[in-house]
Amino acid sequence: MAHSLSAKKRVRQNTRKRTLNRSRKSQVKTQIKHLETTMDEGNVAAAQEQFRQLTKKLDKVASTSTMHKKTAARKKSRLAKKLNALKAKQKA
Repeated sequence: MAHSLSAKKRVRQNTRKRTLNRSRKSQVKTQIKHLETTMDEGNVAAAQEQFRQLTKKLDKVASTSTMHKKTAARKKSRLAKKLNALKAKQKA
């Protein structure tokens, strides 16, 4: 249990930050799931639009301390690889 005023304030700040970070991570995970279901359906145009929105969201989350920049880059890279494979499969 925090006794000093600064420790009590730090507890309040941590809870506020934790809820914000959880919310941001949850939004990213939800967008990834939507993108993957769209790719499974084979809708390339919708998948490209969702990928663009997801990239924007990942960059915003990575600019804060919620997610590391390299983690966001890795997620974008893996999803882009899946999207490119879907595009190649669609052309063939």
